[in-house]
Amino acid sequence: MNHYRIRFNRRRGQPGYGSVDHVWRIFENENQFLVKHVIVDVPSWSEDDGQDWHIACDGYLKIKGDVAVIKPQQV
Repeated sequence: MNHYRIRFNRRRGQPGYGSVDHVWRIFENENQFLVKHVIVDVPSWSEDDGQDWHIACDGYLKIKGDVAVIKPQQV
């Protein structure tokens, strides 16, 4: 199971931050994914990392197209 942090992409449309449609940044360990939509199918909570707030959850991530789904078990 992985820990995820989900943030609104305030820099969308800028170089390296996806198009203006990539509204969400998902952090999984050292990786970052930019997506248009997020479906969280596990318990979630708010966290801060000292600078920013985000939604956090534990689970397994699957990305299909521009949609990220976080589920309680691997799919």
